[in-house]
Amino acid sequence: MDPSKIKPLIDLVQETGIAELEVAEGDSRVRIVQTPAAVAVPNAVAALAPNQREADAPAGAVVAAPLAGTFYRSPAPGEPPFVEVGDTVAVGDALCIIESMKMMNRVPSDKAGRVAAVLVDNGRAIESGTALFRIA
Repeated sequence: MDPSKIKPLIDLVQETGIAELEVAEGDSRVRIVQTPAAVAVPNAVAALAPNQREADAPAGAVVAAPLAGTFYRSPAPGEPPFVEVGDTVAVGDALCIIESMKMMNRVPSDKAGRVAAVLVDNGRAIESGTALFRIA
């Protein structure tokens, strides 16, 4: 798809407030997803500090963030989270989305089991390697 056609599509999504737009042109496809803005935290260092829930979480394998960005539990605003505590997941099941550089990156489970804990708050800025979930 011609890159000059993408900017007007982004503007359209922002102006209309729709959550998602997908356009196909020949073999090319572009998908634009709008997510809520991250909440500003007065102390940015505190936002990146380890979450206390990680220390209190039940035992299990940790699923870590593959990249830095903003953590989102659901595929779009107003939709239910990908997983809840107690859900059973298989390898490859989507657990969350990390928004990085305006790209939405689905994070798949690299382990099979039961979601024992969600270790990060929705909309929180995270670093690569941040513990996101415990899978028992």
